[in-house]
Amino acid sequence: MPGIPGWIELPLMWQEVAMKVSSSVKRRSKDCQIVRRKGKVFIINKKNPRFKQRQG
Repeated sequence: MPGIPGWIELPLMWQEVAMKVSSSVKRRSKDCQIVRRKGKVFIINKKNPRFKQRQG
């Protein structure tokens, strides 16, 4: 937020990317990896972190 005093704009690699949560997950690109952790299915993508997903 450029208008807020004291706000520091972080580089894109340091910004947190929210994870999408849905009842079904799909690969959105060929770089997506399907991972199962603690009974949940995750989709992770190191090249484009905006594609992160979690099932449940």
